[in-house]
Amino acid sequence: MSNEVLKIGHRGAKGHATENTLESIQKALDLGVDGIEIDVHVCASGELVVFHDFTVNRMTDGTGEISKFTLKELKKLKVKDRYQIPTLSEVLLLVDKKCLLNIELKGINTAKEACRLITFFVEKKGWNYNQFIVSSFQSGLLETVYEINKEIPLGVLTDTNLDKAVSFAKTINAVSMHVDYTMLSQEIVEKLQENYNVFAYTVNNLKPLERIKSYNVDGIISDYPNRI
Repeated sequence: MSNEVLKIGHRGAKGHATENTLESIQKALDLGVDGIEIDVHVCASGELVVFHDFTVNRMTDGTGEISKFTLKELKKLKVKDRYQIPTLSEVLLLVDKKCLLNIELKGINTAKEACRLITFFVEKKGWNYNQFIVSSFQSGLLETVYEINKEIPLGVLTDTNLDKAVSFAKTINAVSMHVDYTMLSQEIVEKLQENYNVFAYTVNNLKPLERIKSYNVDGIISDYPNRI
């Protein structure tokens, strides 16, 4: 990590293109981000797909839980009338080591397949483990990743109890704390940085961006990474 704050696009570049699509991820790359944050679920046929919600209702022309659809069925859905739901493999091939990839585990049973894919891309596609961060609000998923492969950098997400999150982070050797920016102060950032990188999310407006940057956080996750 450099001294400059990392510019991390939220769900690609959500403010510019439909979230968690290949088009949004390409837009983030075009904007010159240092990192991209995406969300993953396991679909019924076993693949990891890049999608935020637990149901397809909000973002697609379908209805139902994303985990109940096969990949073939998901590919037939239209995201916001025009896009497709991508797989994590497709995202990895598009990003192709150009920036850090922060994979947030959303759905249950996502840890094992995430580990398999990350390990494959490190061993066969020339990635390094330090080009990944796996994060989650769900402690069980992060524990599973830690048990499977201790080389994968882990980040603990929190929007409520920071002390509890820090206590948990120690048990899995986490490298970063991903904190709702409204919880941060200069003092809190400095304290966290004694042991972790601090990523603030989701910071979109100019005044909060200015304030969070003044704390010298390690990274900012934003729908508008070009503003950072």
